[in-house]
Amino acid sequence: MLKIKMMSVRDEDVPFIEQWAQDNQVEIEMNKELLTDDNVDSVKGFDGVSLSQQHPLSEYVFAKLHDFGIKHIAQRSAGFDMYDLDLATKYDIVISNVPSYSPSSIAEFAVTQAINIVRNQNDIQRKVRDYDFRWEPSILSRSISDLTVAVIGTGRIGSVAAKIFANGYNSNVIAYDPFPNEHVAKYVEYKNTLEEAVAEADIVTVHIPATQYNGHLFNEAIFSKFKKGAVFVNAARGSMVDTKALLAALDSGHLKGAALDTYEYERGLFPGDYRGKDINDGLLDTLIEREDILLTPHIAFYTEAAVNNLVVDALDAIIEFRNTGTTKLRVN
Repeated sequence: MLKIKMMSVRDEDVPFIEQWAQDNQVEIEMNKELLTDDNVDSVKGFDGVSLSQQHPLSEYVFAKLHDFGIKHIAQRSAGFDMYDLDLATKYDIVISNVPSYSPSSIAEFAVTQAINIVRNQNDIQRKVRDYDFRWEPSILSRSISDLTVAVIGTGRIGSVAAKIFANGYNSNVIAYDPFPNEHVAKYVEYKNTLEEAVAEADIVTVHIPATQYNGHLFNEAIFSKFKKGAVFVNAARGSMVDTKALLAALDSGHLKGAALDTYEYERGLFPGDYRGKDINDGLLDTLIEREDILLTPHIAFYTEAAVNNLVVDALDAIIEFRNTGTTKLRVN
């Protein structure tokens, strides 16, 4: 019987793993730990490995996997920036990801958070906790249907977000993407540059993958191009946002607020339980404390549908690789 080792398994993964193993008559051993130099020997003897890795793998780990005859790592996420693909290739190891596990979940979350910022939910909830039930200009908001939304990146997730805003809220939706989607063009107007898109938008929502070329794409220069009073939403990757520049734009009053589901220094923190612990990250403390920011721990995807698809697609990729020597989900 085929034997698969799954690392970084969370409690919510287990029912879907057990169901897949039963359906496919595969033996699966689960472990909650990340794969590290210290525990890499635990994968010896398995036919396949699936990870939900958040930390980079060392060359030592790649070498050990090669020695064990493991030629494929099935990552259970869309992101794969935690892997050195050159090292993986050097040791003849294919990395696969799950590029589309629930675009609707992430898009719905981004739209919801944008609306929460526009409708002053942080301020309203603070007032309610203080038993201040007054209606006053500080919590007066605009209607979403009166706003212009810029969707940056119109792939699987961005296209859903654009459709929700356009068809669900009747917002004016514009977009920027180097490769415009003709299907999305039916309900959005594409702009030629990122600067042109953000300059016209009351809400800017980001749905592009992180690459080595777009670190701090949203920096002081770009934030200065935003429409005054705009709302910024990032449910993509934290590395694309210069957090200090964002805070400066909020402090100056140029931006109204921001909804961040990702943070540029989140690696090793999200997800994790740091209650009662000193993480020594003043920047993160600031994001948490501010009322003009909604910070969530990279949780936009977190629905039953997404968890199921991440598990099933990664395990299916292992079977595909075993049968054919490759997988359509490979990234190197």
